[in-house]
Amino acid sequence: MNAQQILQELVAIPTPSHASNLPLLEWVKRFLEAKGWKVELLPYSDEQGVAKANLLARPPGAAKDETRIELAFVCHTDTVPFSIAWSNATVLTASADGNLLHGCGSCDVKGALACFLAAVEELEGLQVSPKVALILSADEEIGCKGMDRLLRSTKLRIGSALVSEPTSLRPGIAGKGYGLARITINGVEAHSAYPQEGVSAIALAAQLICQINELGAEVKGESGDPLFDPPRTTVNVGVIEGGSAKNIVAGKCSFLVEWRPIPADPPRAILAQLEWLCDCMRSAHAKIHVHVEPLRTEPGFAAAEAGPLQIRLKEMTEAAGQPFRPCGISFGSEATRLAAVAEEVIVIGPGDMHTAHSDRECVPVAELESWTDTLRALLAAE
Repeated sequence: MNAQQILQELVAIPTPSHASNLPLLEWVKRFLEAKGWKVELLPYSDEQGVAKANLLARPPGAAKDETRIELAFVCHTDTVPFSIAWSNATVLTASADGNLLHGCGSCDVKGALACFLAAVEELEGLQVSPKVALILSADEEIGCKGMDRLLRSTKLRIGSALVSEPTSLRPGIAGKGYGLARITINGVEAHSAYPQEGVSAIALAAQLICQINELGAEVKGESGDPLFDPPRTTVNVGVIEGGSAKNIVAGKCSFLVEWRPIPADPPRAILAQLEWLCDCMRSAHAKIHVHVEPLRTEPGFAAAEAGPLQIRLKEMTEAAGQPFRPCGISFGSEATRLAAVAEEVIVIGPGDMHTAHSDRECVPVAELESWTDTLRALLAAE
């Protein structure tokens, strides 16, 4: 089977984060065990009681119970939920010109997994390096929960970690962190005919959001990292809710603030500025209550000195007559977790994150073929 044929099978198995990923893992387990790989499932139940698992697979010849992995290939198995309107989300379909393959998870990140399995297929009968391993995780899309469990339950030590995410095959050698907080404002309800008797939580939230947007504009000029697009820490208010009726001065309003700091910016710095803005609002309005609830503050990972995987990828890219163009990734990934146990982390894979998480999700056939060739070379014993 080639990568396209394998991807068709993987996309046909729906794995949104709220569902079990065991059917997909069982498919991969059967595939690898038929090639002589040793596959271990690490099962657990999520907060809703749904059965899930992480997977650790090693090739023939790997030492039993070895905790050191020289080169780990990492893929998450879950996808975001797909819209009911996307009726053929689990059917891999080709574009009119045949250059793109559409389907849920096609680039994020079942395409990368399909390439890995296709590379294993092509190496059948040849020696695969016993120093490599495949790691499949659950619940990446809802906070890397599967990877957190895996790292807590094992004593893995990794030389180079290749984390699969759609980067159009550009190596991501650094990654932004992630922050999330909920801000809740409790004002004073009143009939809208007598607004002077109340304090609108919605109006105050609007003022605060404008100040947060100005904070984002200030961040633009304070720091920058050319590896990233955009090359700065970003701030976003993505969800807001409040009010009880059209004719009542709103007594409550809450909203979510998200920020993605470049590695040079401490992930809690924006949180501290949010708390300062809320303190100022409390001082100006004695009758209100403002609460900041931190939900996530995770550091990114900075570019390190070129390790063996980066050097190898650079050599292979330039040997193919193409420029080696490392980048930073602005979206979240399991690389931030693996950076704690790996000497080198690179995020890379076929497809473009701009199409992921939507019914436009697709992966170029040419990138599937190219990445399969690269993985085959990385897997082969020297």
